[in-house]
Amino acid sequence: MKFSEHWLREWVNPPLSTAELAGQLTLAGLEVESVTPAAPVSAGVVVGEVLSVVPHPQADKLHVCEVDIGTGTPLSIVCGAANVRAGMRVPAAMVGAELPGGKTIRQAQLRGVDSHGMLCSAAELGLAEASEGLLELPQDTRVGEDVYLYLRLDDTSIDVSVTPNRGDCLSVAGIAREVAALNQLSLHAPSIHEIKATVPDHLEVVIEAPADCPRYAGRVLRGINRAARTPLWLQERLRRSGMRSISAVVDVTNYVMLELGQPMHAFDLARLRGNIHVRRAVAGEAITLLDGQRITLNADTLVIADDVQPQAIAGIMGGIDAAISATSDSLFLESAYFAPQAIAGRARAYGLRTESSHRFERGVAPTLQRLAMERATALLLEIVGGEAGPVVDVSAAAHLPQRPPITLRAQRLQRVLGLSLPAQEVTGLLTRLGMQVTEESKEQSAGWQVTPPPHRFDVAIEADLIEEVARLHGYQRLPAHAPRVGLTMTPEPETRVSLARLRELLVDRGYQEVITYSFVEPGLQQLLDPATTSIALANPISAEMSVMRTTLWCGLLATLRYNQNRQQTRQRLFESGLKFTRQDDEIKQKRSIAGIITGSPCPEQWGLPQQGVDFYDIKGDVEALLGLGGLGDCHFEAAPHPALHPGQSARILRQGEVLGWVGALHPALSRTLGLDQAAYVFELSLDLLEQARVPAFREVSKFPAIRRDIAIVVEEGVPAAQVLACVTQAAEEFLRDLQLFDVYRGKGVDSGRKSIALGLTLQAPSRTLTDEDVAGIINRVVSTLKQQLGATLRD
Repeated sequence: MKFSEHWLREWVNPPLSTAELAGQLTLAGLEVESVTPAAPVSAGVVVGEVLSVVPHPQADKLHVCEVDIGTGTPLSIVCGAANVRAGMRVPAAMVGAELPGGKTIRQAQLRGVDSHGMLCSAAELGLAEASEGLLELPQDTRVGEDVYLYLRLDDTSIDVSVTPNRGDCLSVAGIAREVAALNQLSLHAPSIHEIKATVPDHLEVVIEAPADCPRYAGRVLRGINRAARTPLWLQERLRRSGMRSISAVVDVTNYVMLELGQPMHAFDLARLRGNIHVRRAVAGEAITLLDGQRITLNADTLVIADDVQPQAIAGIMGGIDAAISATSDSLFLESAYFAPQAIAGRARAYGLRTESSHRFERGVAPTLQRLAMERATALLLEIVGGEAGPVVDVSAAAHLPQRPPITLRAQRLQRVLGLSLPAQEVTGLLTRLGMQVTEESKEQSAGWQVTPPPHRFDVAIEADLIEEVARLHGYQRLPAHAPRVGLTMTPEPETRVSLARLRELLVDRGYQEVITYSFVEPGLQQLLDPATTSIALANPISAEMSVMRTTLWCGLLATLRYNQNRQQTRQRLFESGLKFTRQDDEIKQKRSIAGIITGSPCPEQWGLPQQGVDFYDIKGDVEALLGLGGLGDCHFEAAPHPALHPGQSARILRQGEVLGWVGALHPALSRTLGLDQAAYVFELSLDLLEQARVPAFREVSKFPAIRRDIAIVVEEGVPAAQVLACVTQAAEEFLRDLQLFDVYRGKGVDSGRKSIALGLTLQAPSRTLTDEDVAGIINRVVSTLKQQLGATLRD
């Protein structure tokens, strides 16, 4: 919410400097994002009256003007503006004047004619980005008056970040209420009187969706001056609030919205056919909006229609068919209350965002419509003239928001804030916010019954009242107490590995933890997990965050790409969190931990060659995680995954259940995402990973161990894990250690086969193994390998 400080001080003028005012608003929960001058400082620019205009003798596009600046001697100024004419009053920069940008006006000769100054446009005074002609000043301005002072350019624009729950502060009136309450001052609101109807013309209003629109007010204005211009003072207030001037009628509706917080809309009365209907759209209905977009409406969209077709999307944007134009001489003015739930998300669904929808989504006071109508009518009659019809104010009382009283307990207030405030002070603080307060002095239930005002949608429970008391009392004045926490020792089962320990291990291995949104871009998720149907959000933050994630890889890849674009080539990232899937009619949450690596295995140094990470680097990290719980019964199984590189992906199984996946990102996916080097990922189920085996004691054998090495030849496609499992099964209880220490392909080994060398360490718990025992074990191992895998001993 951006507004002019001068405008605010007309409502309430605290004895604070601009910086102090900004600080006070920030401490009260309305964070001030910026404070900027209303215009650059200029000097030597005065109001001048153009007395005469003659063509320049040497240039077709220049004029020689005689300008009165109040000194008694007119100045001769050469001007090229197309709109210059005798009798108009404009800013005139005298010789020696300082303009924004460091420009100094000097006497000059233009095509042989002396020019003693410059007539200025709005852009040259820093009041606009660009302008086509001179800035025309009202005829009642005093010739010779300093333009900087006349326009009150010694002003500042204050931009406040209003949180979604404080829609009441999206207006000068709302900010003024806060400032008045904080400084114990009274408001000086503009005087708004009822405008009597001078013509009987009106339109009937039919509310067909009372739950969505419990109140709608409308008024006809006839005979307006279509050529009327917006007064300079109103244009300046809009500009200093971040809005541009469009036309007199539209400017008035925007002005009332900024001043009071009530969005309004004006229709061209001649283009409306029949009466006004506030209804839900019929599926398939279409409307062309003011910005030229052709929109096909959904059935849940509230529209303002005439007897024939929709003329506006309620609370969002009007249609072009009934828009005010340069030929409009009569209009229908709308001021309505739309329920926030009827507007929330609708603008975003159509790719729109307007000042109107921004306010209606957060809540507009249901008592404001008639007041705003009278304010807008008075301004329109003053600026564009015309005659006003009666106000048609239709409401459905049963659907208007009700504000039941809230109980605030003194004991609870003291406990939360850590101090005891006098009852009168609490009553005064809440009363200053426009709340109706009744004290209750019962011994057991001392407190207050508080009814919030209509504009405070954010005050609904006792905690909200405590927050308001703290805000007005001053957060900085609350005492600081160290919390008293009762410490209890909770049991930590040995059969569980904590998430904290898993995270510590990854950090120890060089990973950095990230936290990403659970809302992800549907296109990326479709690439990573095409088999799972994503859960779409009803009211997404944006189109890029419109579905719930089914894999943590979405956020990790987005983070990897973001960092890569900032020249970070070596990355090791992990995240733990929830992923979401739908089963039947239920949404299931699954806890997972996932990681991604790219770049070199180690930071750059002289002692190691530079090389990229590979599958075995990330597989080692996964095995380290599995090792924390002693999950030796897990095994890796080569399997395809749509997001992973064929031949470099593995499914991790434990007792037949899928624990997770690990592998290289698919090259096609890497190209799509714009990754310039290979990336490797893993994702594991936390519910399975956190399961641990209880360590069991086993006596160390006193008898010597014996190692035997064997080399076997198997088919190329036989995985080493299968070989090791077969050996373990055959050696039974005598096997103490098993190492695969060599793989050979080449001379002496048939094509399509490979030689695997194994080291078996054998030991008995109660006796020394004899050569015959060892030979029997080795023969049993070789026989089992031959039967199950077709292996042969290598010569």
